[in-house]
Amino acid sequence: MSELHLYNSYSRQKEKFEPIVAGYAGMYVCGPTVNGESHLGHARPYVTFDVVHRYLKHLGYKVRYVRNITDAGHFEEEGRTDSDRIGEKAQLEKLEPMELVHKYTGIFHHCMRLFNNLSPSIEPTATGHIIEQIGMIEKIMQEGYAYEVNGSVYFDVKKYAQHYPYGKLSGRVIDELLETTRDLEGQDEKRNKVDFALWKKAPPQHIQRWQSPWGEGFPGWHIECSAMSAKYLGDAFDIHGGGMDLQFPHHESEIAQSTIAHGHPPVRYWMHNNMITINGKKMGRSYNNIIKLTELFSGNHPLLEQAYHPMVVRFYILQTHYRSTLDFSNEALQASEKALKRLWDSYEVLNNLPEASGKGSDEALNLQVIGFCHECADFMNDDFNTAKVIANLFELAPVINSIKGGQIARNALSADTLQLLKQTFKTYLEEVLGMQPLQAAQADDKLGKVMSVLIDLRKDARTRKDWATSDLIRNQLAAAGILLKDEKDGGMSYTME
Repeated sequence: MSELHLYNSYSRQKEKFEPIVAGYAGMYVCGPTVNGESHLGHARPYVTFDVVHRYLKHLGYKVRYVRNITDAGHFEEEGRTDSDRIGEKAQLEKLEPMELVHKYTGIFHHCMRLFNNLSPSIEPTATGHIIEQIGMIEKIMQEGYAYEVNGSVYFDVKKYAQHYPYGKLSGRVIDELLETTRDLEGQDEKRNKVDFALWKKAPPQHIQRWQSPWGEGFPGWHIECSAMSAKYLGDAFDIHGGGMDLQFPHHESEIAQSTIAHGHPPVRYWMHNNMITINGKKMGRSYNNIIKLTELFSGNHPLLEQAYHPMVVRFYILQTHYRSTLDFSNEALQASEKALKRLWDSYEVLNNLPEASGKGSDEALNLQVIGFCHECADFMNDDFNTAKVIANLFELAPVINSIKGGQIARNALSADTLQLLKQTFKTYLEEVLGMQPLQAAQADDKLGKVMSVLIDLRKDARTRKDWATSDLIRNQLAAAGILLKDEKDGGMSYTME
């Protein structure tokens, strides 16, 4: 497969990638809600779409990758009509909402750096685009597909479904939705149970609130992504990505509201990664099996037998195709750790092999190596199949080790074949899959341990009312670009500039 094909969740088939503008690729991926730490389930989409980002760049596309930050926490469809998740967590932690947002955004960015994820081109926030969201809601109302009730605005799903295929992305049927949608608090003001909020009137306890043509309130969950993707990628763009759990209602609602606002569907290709389960169970608070990324890296969780390096977690994720279910277990992570070490050791051996000369003495071996190398591009072009790329690299590793060990003669491979082999490992292991040597990436782990020591020292100084030492530690870290934050509960956190 010489050209890139990807699986379009909307059409449910693989399609050739043909960007709207030749040579350019626009991609939007739903980012985190920063009312708490990201967990293992969040790792998969951000690693997956980092590889998509990397591979599109490898193919020569100029990529604009937009990944939002949801810093206004309101999720009507989860049954908490007036719930302010950011505000509630901020009150719990005795922080201002934007303090909370800054704290957890910093932790999220730190984890993304540990995963060696490339930064998105643009990272807009929901609260920074209230004007755009209000403008889009007004447009939808002008088109007759939204209505205002008591200061809240709802999208008329039933009217939309009379003219457009609502439910096509998620496979939902509108009549079934009307029968099965739960009765949620405050939903009686809707015309239909399936209608979703574009704007909600803010109750007295809701901290985050903005002025609008309909009174003080806050935007619905879905409108933020439609407004921000249109602002930075245009009203039609190439790829929209996220986890399968976002297909309904989030992405289905995005399609509906954007189609009405712009007069056409917003996205050419929809991509969704599958879920991570833990020992065969879905992650959830009821199972007590949610593992935060910081816990995963430190090993500080009852389900973990050890700490797992971020590169091990990344490798574990990429060993399975992104559309397949991935089951987490200590055994799986430990196996990935050993496998990554073996593969990287082979890569280092390869880099230290002397340059070959001549045509090579083993024609069959040369053809085999060339075939494995060329297949890596075919696998990536076949819906980003990282699992098969890794499998091919493992097929090549014994050849490398056998040359070092003398089982295969050093002149068995031609100069061109050896060069292709080196370039394949560099391109796919480092540049496309984004892997790093464990010992180099461990510097971040060491920084975390050093910071723990410094934080403990500062806490001790504050307990002893040794303000000079406390301030010295804080100021020296600030000079090094590390901002130490004293929290109201007595704890401390840090972010890196």
